[in-house]
Amino acid sequence: HRDALFYWEEPERVEIYRIAFIEHSEIHGHGDLETAIEQIVRGKLCEKEYVELYVGRNGDFDIAVASAIKRAQRAVGHHNSTLILLQPYPMKDDIYYKRFYDEVQYPLEGNTYPKAAITKRNRWMVEHAELLVAFVEAGRKGGAMATLNYAKSKGLQTINLALQTE
Repeated sequence: HRDALFYWEEPERVEIYRIAFIEHSEIHGHGDLETAIEQIVRGKLCEKEYVELYVGRNGDFDIAVASAIKRAQRAVGHHNSTLILLQPYPMKDDIYYKRFYDEVQYPLEGNTYPKAAITKRNRWMVEHAELLVAFVEAGRKGGAMATLNYAKSKGLQTINLALQTE
């Protein structure tokens, strides 16, 4: 009918809460670390409408984080979260990673020297997250400390698990 009015309702927008995880490439002797990560993730999965979890694959912490996130997703439900592996550049094992992670993304554009790509990827994580969970030991220098300091300078909420386990 010509005079009939058709209404189109815009779909509701989902509020996405993003958590990024960074660390020193090696961590030692922190057995409760995965439990602490799992508790943080479980809390956010219950509290937030939808959670994107940004993880790298550059060291022990990243492996612990991914395992803790998977456990939290199994316990609370996987319906409102996505575990995203953020790679600084394509790698030969990406096919395997696509089976373990919900998504594999490459947030950087163009060619970047590999060491610089990790720093740029970490900055991208800070710029797109609402929370940064870190494992950065006091007095250590390097990319993880620089990323944590960058996050603090941007006013991003941070949790440094290294300070809580010392």
